[in-house]
Parts: sequence; C-alpha cells; structure tokens
Amino acid sequence: MNRLNGPRGWRDTAAHYALLPLRVFLGVTFIYAGLDKLTDSAFMKSGGTGSVGDTMRAARDSAAIPALVDMALKSPVGFGYAIALGELAVGIGTLLGLLARLAALGGALISLSLWLTVSWATTPYYYGNDLAYLMAWLPLVLAGAPYLSLDALWRSRRRQGGYR
Repeated sequence: MNRLNGPRGWRDTAAHYALLPLRVFLGVTFIYAGLDKLTDSAFMKSGGTGSVGDTMRAARDSAAIPALVDMALKSPVGFGYAIALGELAVGIGTLLGLLARLAALGGALISLSLWLTVSWATTPYYYGNDLAYLMAWLPLVLAGAPYLSLDALWRSRRRQGGYR
C-alpha cells in the first residue's frame, strides 16, 4: 500500500481525526462563553446595559420566534444562568468526549435558540455567528466523539468485557 492511502497513511489518519479540531474549537468556545457569562457582573442582572434582560428585550421584536424571548424574559437572570451552565456542560462534554452526541445536540439547540432570537435580524445572515455554530454542531451530533474521548474509552472497555 502506498504511504498516502494505506491503512496508516496520512489521508486515513487525517480522515480518522477530522472532527477533532472542530470538537476542540467548539468545546473551548462554549466553555469560554459560559464562564464569560458567569463572571460578567453586568450580564447576570435583569436590567441595565449589557444585562441578559436588556439583550433579550432588544432582540424581542426582531426575533423569528418572539415567544421564546418572552419566555426568557419571565426570569432573565434564571435564563442567563441556564444558558451559561448549559454552555459549560456542552463545552466540557464536547472536549472530554463525554456523552458527545448529547453534548453536541445541546450545543446545536443553544445555537438554534440564539439564532432564532438574538441573531435572527442580522443582515446579511452570514454575519451572524449562531447559524454557523449550529451547522458546526451537526457533524458532531451525527458522529459523536469516536476517538480520543471518554465515549470511545467506554466503548472499547465494553467490547473487551470490562463493563457488563
């Protein structure tokens, strides 16, 4: 077999680990986003410049689904904590490859909800990042974290009879 196409060739190795950079990027980004929200004293308030409540009120009339914003506005601080903790859980799960498909689905749902609310009015649409994040999560929803992950470790132990 030739070096590029053989069982351990460069192309096979690249294909094998193709989703790893995406996993690292999304995992680190979502951890950072969650920590940023949790440590920003202005964000975790119901009103005022830079608060989650202020952001949601500003996005309400231009959102694709204003009812989602209305629901969040019933408890903006609670919603802010839910998003921040969700981003942390998604990021950690994605980086560790722990319940990776579920973590990716959570990331996709967070991105979808942000796209349908906060980013919906962004024109042209490709200037808004939430749609791009949604699309980036989809390969991980489909493939999970088959390598360098806790999911892969558990899978290999089950195959070897380590877990029954």
